Amino acid sequence: MSKTIDLELTRAEVEVLELEARLRVVPMNDTQLSDALKTALAAKKERLAKPRRPPAAPEADRAPETPDQERQVRAPAAPSSATPTPAGQAR
Repeated sequence: MSKTIDLELTRAEVEVLELEARLRVVPMNDTQLSDALKTALAAKKERLAKPRRPPAAPEADRAPETPDQERQVRAPAAPSSATPTPAGQAR
């Protein structure tokens, strides 16, 4: 898993270098391209600055929190409109 993260970070760093290089050769009168490259470069640098965490394990791979968690079964709830009848009386 760490190889994937390393490759992703390396690729992002290369993209930053490419954007910086492209920004250096933008024609002086092309402000629209210059602004777009600056925006993209800022976004890439911000993404690189954020700490990376490995993805969480899927639910199937996680251990249960308690030993009884796997065996928990809920009983169906009694209908709320049902009123108990005293023994020996019919409805």
